[in-house]
Parts: sequence; C-alpha cells; structure tokens
Amino acid sequence: MSLLVVGVSHRSAPVSVLERAALSADAQAKLLQDTLAAEPAAEAATLATCNRIELYADVDKFHAGVAELSTLLAQHCGVGLEELTPYLYVHYEDRAVHHLFSVACGLDSMVVGEGQILGQIKDALALGQELHTAGRLLNDLFQQALRVGKRAHSETGIDRAGQSVVTFGLEQLAGGADVAGWARGKRALVIGAGSMSSLAAATLARAGAGEIIVANRTQARAERLAEILGGAGVAASAVPMDAVDGELARADLVVSCTGATGLVLTAESVARALGEEFTPAGPAAGPTADAVSDAVPDVPADATAATAAARAVDALEQHGAWAGTAGVAAPRPVRRIAAADGAAPPRLALLDLAMPRDIDAGVHRISGARLVDIESLADASADAPMAADVDAVRTIVADEVAAFGAAQRAAHITPTVVALRTMAAGVVAGEIARLDGRLPDLDDKERAEISQTVRRVVDKLLHAPTVRVKQLASEPGGAGYADALRELFDLDPLTVAAVSRADLTDLSNTDVKNRGRA
Repeated sequence: MSLLVVGVSHRSAPVSVLERAALSADAQAKLLQDTLAAEPAAEAATLATCNRIELYADVDKFHAGVAELSTLLAQHCGVGLEELTPYLYVHYEDRAVHHLFSVACGLDSMVVGEGQILGQIKDALALGQELHTAGRLLNDLFQQALRVGKRAHSETGIDRAGQSVVTFGLEQLAGGADVAGWARGKRALVIGAGSMSSLAAATLARAGAGEIIVANRTQARAERLAEILGGAGVAASAVPMDAVDGELARADLVVSCTGATGLVLTAESVARALGEEFTPAGPAAGPTADAVSDAVPDVPADATAATAAARAVDALEQHGAWAGTAGVAAPRPVRRIAAADGAAPPRLALLDLAMPRDIDAGVHRISGARLVDIESLADASADAPMAADVDAVRTIVADEVAAFGAAQRAAHITPTVVALRTMAAGVVAGEIARLDGRLPDLDDKERAEISQTVRRVVDKLLHAPTVRVKQLASEPGGAGYADALRELFDLDPLTVAAVSRADLTDLSNTDVKNRGRA
C-alpha cells in the first residue's frame, strides 16, 4: 500500500473555484466513508480549510487511486470532475509526505508560516480516528506532521511571518497602518461565532476596539462569545442575524466568517447602510467554451464515471501535477491593499474570511466601503527577510520526510520479523517437549538450563540477520526484504498478516485512550 494525496488549493485554483468547492462537515464524513468503500483505498483522511481541500489515502494502485480519489473529491465538493481536473494536484509516496509536512509548517499557506493549520491538521486526524478511516499509516503521518510543524515554529523564526489570516487581513485592511492604532475605539461587527470569527473578535479586543457586536445564526453561541469578550473587559453584546443590516449603519468595521452557502451581506445592504446608491454590474464573463476545451479533455455526455475519471487522470498528467514535478511554491511578494493617494478613509471597513464568500464582491465598487476578502489576500505572502527562515524550515521538512520514510519502511518488515521469531520459539518449544519425552528423568533445574541454552542459541543466530534486515528495509528500495525473509524461512503469510492486524488493534485501542489529550 502507498500514500496518495489529491487536492486543490489557493495555489492551484482561482478563488471562484475554491469557494464552490467547499466541503461541509457532513460532506467530509461522507467523503471519507465513500473513499474507504472504494476498492483502491484502505485508509482515508481529508484536510479541508478555507483555502484547500485535500484527500489522503493509502492505496494499492496509483492510477486507479488517482481516478477514484479525483472522482470522489469532485462528487462531494460540488464541482464537476471535468471542471475541477485542471486545478487538481497529485502527490505520491514521499512527495505526499513532503507536501503534508510543508503544509503543517505553513510553507503552503496563504500567509506563509501561519500556525492555524496545525489545529486544522489535528481536527482532520481526529475525524479520521472517529470514523475509523485513519489506520496506522495516516495516524503516523498526521501525528508526525503535527510534530514537524511544532518543530518548525520552535526552531526557526517562521513565526515572525506566521501571523494568522485574521491578523494579516486586518493589516491589509488598515492599509499598512498599525492595527492597534487603526482599530482603537472602533465599533466592530463580527458575523459568525466559529473559531475564525472568535479569533477575529479576540484580535480586535486586544487591538483596543471600543465595542464588539457578535451576530450568529445560533444565538447561544453569539451570546457565549460576547460573554467571553465581556469578561476580558471589552464592551460586547450579541444580536440575532436578522439585526445585521441595522448594525451595519452603526459599525466602523465588519469581520465575517460563517459557514453559510450564500451571501450574508449583499452589496445593496452595505450601500444602504452607507446611504449610497448601488448599481449592479453586468454578468461577469466566464471562461469561453474554447478555453474550457483546451484545459479539459472532451467527456461525452453519456460517458461512464470510469471513463470520465480515466480522462481526468490523463488531464492531471498533462498538467504536470505528478509527484516529483513540483516542490514547495516560493512565497509571493506582498501586495499591500492600500487606499489611493489622497483618498478619504472608508466609512466602513469589511474583512471577509469565509470560503465561500460571505460578503458580495460588489462591495469593492462602493465608494464609502473598503473590502478585503480571500481573493484580495491570495496575492499576499511573506516579506523577503523571511527567506532564511523559509530555507531553514525546508531543511527541517526534508530531514523529517527522510526519517518518516525510513521508519515506515522499517515498520513494514516488523510483522515479518515478529512472525520469524514466533516460528523459532515454536520450534524451540517443540524440541524441548520432545526432549522431555526422551529424557523423563531430568530434574527441573536441568530442564530449565537446557531450555535456556537452546533459546540463547536461537536468539544469537537470529539477532544479526533480523537487525541487519531492519536496517536494509529502512533504506530506499528496501521494501523487498520482507518478502525475501518470508521466502527464505517459509513463513506463513497468514501468520504475518495476523501480526499486522494485532498491531492495528493495539493502535486503535491507543487512539481511543489518547483521543482528546494533546
């Protein structure tokens, strides 16, 4: 079995595609279950954030795995396979490990070095454990990714740029001014009460916002967040969602991050709150049929899912997304979203951190408003002084990928070594029993001494080859040593499989005991 990841992110797809490809919690669970039910996959985990959707699986066939995972990802994220295919990327085996470790360190984040991704990886692992779709490989992989991410943040200066998307968004909204000075005394409306909205509210509270109003579809959660903010000494209150339009007219700053599938704030409602007229623009031009046909191979309307998936694999191959063809993308230069020279400051500043978007993009055309959204932030990354820290993190990732690969290859041979020693112990036990029949007059001390001597001889004979075979198996290309060991000692494959199943049972029990601890 081998690790495969198929995904789409802000680095591979435009925001217009990403916001339609969002996965709900229920869709994530169904995607994992369907992936595990698919023939090529034995384990599955999904990492879904505001700017990436990735499906990880342990598969026994590469091309079949890519086709199946691509099809399932398209089905559950709501974007057709033929449309999604040009934006998908694929990583396999060590490249898949390298990708996740880079993601965990923040090298692949919209804001390079941000630390929120570690919590999202932890949530992805917890979901896989809860649904029993993450087995030994994915448990090891995601737990190691968390350790690698923490190591990168503790051993390098990546944290200097590793601000949250919330902080970065507020900096962009402030136009380069100090956020604390810019936000001080402002009346802020926070829409949503999830993790991102709560982080935004806490950030604004620390920056000295004068008052924070929280709106959420579940009133109890809004009240709870307002209560926490109030306990920290901030004037805070909760309002129902139907009061948002009224609050807009009194707000200086709006931060929105909900799980809504439609717009929470329309351009018309924002314009109305500012006392302005808003004229909707004409329909945006989409890709031409010729452009689409250039990017995606023709898929007849009556084509089967298998045919469509096969063509998707071909298209992925043509787009150069295979493992080994792409490294960690270099950080893009910062593009500050500053007001035009001499322009008056906006009467209402809005930060949209939702995917799909909460706030109508038409707000960009309202003179009294200033909107920063995920699309605006997509062009921003780290400053040049981060180069040394990024290089240091890349070195950590490379070292950890090598160590993880060696450990996995060594672990692959462990059941065979255990089965070999079990067989040897059985031979010793049989010979001692036969000795008892031939020499019934041996006393207990003599029998024990003979038994111990025979076991020492067997242990010494097996020690060097088993240690050496583990060393060889940990090296690249060492997977065949387990097969050679089974063949040389005529080991029963069922016995080896039984050892592997026992290991997985122990792992599952450990997961249950440890769940919720770190």
